[in-house]
Amino acid sequence: MIPFNFEYYKPPSIQKAVEMFQQLQRQGKNPMYFSGGTEMITFARMNAIQPRAVIDLKSIPECTIFEVQNDKLVIGACVPLSSISASQLFPLLGITAQGAADQTARNKITLGGNICGEIYYREAVLPLLLSDSRMVIAGPQGLKEMSIHHVFLQRMRLEKGEFLVQTITAREYLSMPFVHFKKRQIGNVGYPLVTVAALIKESRIRTAFSGVCAFPFRSIEIDQALNNSAVSLGEGIDQAVDKLPGAVLNNTEGSADYRKFVLKNTLAEAVKTLKGG
Repeated sequence: MIPFNFEYYKPPSIQKAVEMFQQLQRQGKNPMYFSGGTEMITFARMNAIQPRAVIDLKSIPECTIFEVQNDKLVIGACVPLSSISASQLFPLLGITAQGAADQTARNKITLGGNICGEIYYREAVLPLLLSDSRMVIAGPQGLKEMSIHHVFLQRMRLEKGEFLVQTITAREYLSMPFVHFKKRQIGNVGYPLVTVAALIKESRIRTAFSGVCAFPFRSIEIDQALNNSAVSLGEGIDQAVDKLPGAVLNNTEGSADYRKFVLKNTLAEAVKTLKGG
């Protein structure tokens, strides 16, 4: 049960949502946008957040689109992970979405909710980082489209009153060879020790990670180490792990040392699968 009252709004358009946020903000109601609501409900029950108004984005047509348009795949922020995992439009994203939660949870968790969340893992962002996707963002200054690498820096960097509308991915990435590994301590339940998504473009491997640090990431330096043909695979992996962009997580899922061990083995598996050998 959420221990406070709040007002609920469901605007029919991007413009109405932005205007509504600004009006509620002026009224001191600390409004929040949401697309799925699972994380918001969890944090509200813990009293970690206390919005006095919430704005549901699921009635906005641009936020629910999921289709290939010309040479691009457009996915609205309110598309549930279950729809993405059931689709074959972007297989790597589908498999990653499937691994992010069980079927019941995937019916409620949306792409935008996962990407813009605060929980460490946010695995759905990994294929988008690998494919240099673009993000459509709405806010008081109107709509803007920008590279994911400019707005997702360990987390989504949205200004007050902005929300994610869509992701756009070039069609060429949808059929590239890929691998996805999600390693847990025991079985298929619980948060990951390591999640690695990787694809190969023009004979070079791209990698993205969740569960390793306190944020999901892609690192050009790690990719350079893994693609360095002048060193052995083992040496390349050691160099890659040395270039992690933050401290390795040390929690109930696994110690930092154990995570590094699992990460190295998973990277070896990924490289061998994509490049052979």
